[in-house]
Amino acid sequence: MECICVIKDIYRAINSFEESFLKNFDLCINEALVLCSLRDKQLSSSEIAEQAGLKVSHTSKTIKSIEDKGLIVRSIGYSDKRYMNFELSASGKEMLAKIENNPIEIPELLQPIFKCKN
Repeated sequence: MECICVIKDIYRAINSFEESFLKNFDLCINEALVLCSLRDKQLSSSEIAEQAGLKVSHTSKTIKSIEDKGLIVRSIGYSDKRYMNFELSASGKEMLAKIENNPIEIPELLQPIFKCKN
């Protein structure tokens, strides 16, 4: 039972982080994961799902949300017009830079596992 209590605390810390992240950047964590996945490349929705660790159905909703925010753009595949690729827009690149230059506080419980700067 002790493990489930630790998981509960981790879950609460992640929720706290996501609330702060949403407040500061108007993005949920899944939206940020997609932006990070597209940092330097163009990907299909299934590739984004794999990179971000999301289910394909949830990835589609997340892509739509950040596309509506103007942070990514879609392009039609060259050989197969049904194939869609996504990449960061100029606004998406600016948002990633903003996130990197304005980090928010990592909850204390999670700090030992982060290798990125706080």
